[in-house]
Amino acid sequence: MKLFSELLESLIYTSSRNAKMMLLKNYFEKAADPDRGIALAALTGTLQLPNVTPAIIRKLMSERADPVLFSWSYDFVGDLAETTALMWPSNAKSSAWPELKDVYNALMSAKKKEVPDLISKWLDAMDENGRWALLKLMGGGLRVGVSARLAKSSLAKFGDVEVAEIEEVWHALEVPFEELFSWLEGVIPRPSMDHRAVFRPLMLANPVSEKELLKIKPSDYALEWKWDGIRVQLAANAEERKLFSRTGDDISNSFPEIIEASKFNGVLDGELLVIKDKKVAPFNDLQQRLNRKKISDKLILDFPCHVRLYDILFDGEEDLRAHSFKYRRLRLERFVEEKKLERMDLSELVDFKIYRNLSDLHATCREYGLEGLMLKPWESLYVAGRPKPGWFKWKRNPLIIDTVMMYAQRGHGRRSSFYSDFTFGVWWLHEQKTELVPVAKAYFGFTDGELKDLDKWVRDNTVQRYGPVRQVTIGLVIELAFDSIHRSKRHKSGVAMRFPRVHRIRWDKPAEEADWLESLETFIE
Repeated sequence: MKLFSELLESLIYTSSRNAKMMLLKNYFEKAADPDRGIALAALTGTLQLPNVTPAIIRKLMSERADPVLFSWSYDFVGDLAETTALMWPSNAKSSAWPELKDVYNALMSAKKKEVPDLISKWLDAMDENGRWALLKLMGGGLRVGVSARLAKSSLAKFGDVEVAEIEEVWHALEVPFEELFSWLEGVIPRPSMDHRAVFRPLMLANPVSEKELLKIKPSDYALEWKWDGIRVQLAANAEERKLFSRTGDDISNSFPEIIEASKFNGVLDGELLVIKDKKVAPFNDLQQRLNRKKISDKLILDFPCHVRLYDILFDGEEDLRAHSFKYRRLRLERFVEEKKLERMDLSELVDFKIYRNLSDLHATCREYGLEGLMLKPWESLYVAGRPKPGWFKWKRNPLIIDTVMMYAQRGHGRRSSFYSDFTFGVWWLHEQKTELVPVAKAYFGFTDGELKDLDKWVRDNTVQRYGPVRQVTIGLVIELAFDSIHRSKRHKSGVAMRFPRVHRIRWDKPAEEADWLESLETFIE
């Protein structure tokens, strides 16, 4: 645990990407198996520790410190792990620290009632840095400035391989990644992916600029509609069938009808949609199916799912990714025709000739419930990530409304000292009374300088406190941008926005001139 703790402490105080990669590489060289694999899982967000919840930590702290003092401290710090690590009463000696593997093995096998005693014992043995590292490990979301991609890049440097090779085998491996490290150290060959229904890294698109649009030759590009669903990958063979999200999460259990229809051998790329009466339903309908643990027959009937196919990566055992998009498209068309797949169809290729026509098409996207356009060079290979040159996406223009800030809450990580999470409302005439009704929460879209200004405004204009939440005076107008809006029974306003973000701070605009709920409802799809 001590080596892991030192790694996290070094990472949080290091801003340089290259320096972080060197810290990780050095750790992978020093740490033994399985500790380094457990650490890797924590850094990449793939570590799952059962029966460890924030409620357990709060209860343990309430038994060891004044509950009010802890509550105030937590409110100020904004991070449960950091607050607990600092306030935990202990006269620890570093020699008594547990090993990372022992923590992992104990938590993986422990019953729920045994977990609090285990955590208490470990926290008692550690100093503040060790406690913080342990709590971060158990809580997930380390927030030390290391993305999964950065961790994999460090692995590639450690093993002197391309990061694409790491990505290729990643989803076929299991914690604590001993097979991965053995390969990178040259002990065993690269793990085989043959005959396995596993996730393959997706090719992603780059936003297209006005300058790039002007350079596009229609004859060189395929044009497709960008549908408002979720990107998925289907992998199937005679033994197993899997449906993956864009990040490689196995979501097969949530969509049994798609799995049932996946009677093929290969890997397909597409968009998961809800289709009713042969029409694509709004994204809000698809949301009714997402993150569900139990899928009823009624849910499947009410929100029938469908995959619109974009690409084919494997036809049987044949890897097609090194072929051009034109060739892969022909193979996909043949594949779909031969297999006669249910609940799946081909993405339409749209004819376009000149830029003006392309602009006209883009302008119709919102009218027809489309997310935008996709532009793919006919000669493009299927390369993981966002290669340049590669595919382009041209999303429809966002919707914008004027809202009023109502509440603010501290952020997390490096934002824990700032009020950065905001709730916004619009005016509502209800029972002959005008009031603000919350319509969205947003915590990005502003610069660091604007964050400081917003934080100061919140502190200067607080009228009420509710634990970590501050209610502010009605006075600050914020332009919110969002992609779409839908009916929602879960919100008082009756609507829910998709991807709300701060577009502009209107210091100049009085709150009385913010938008009304009726205006917002006109955007409902």
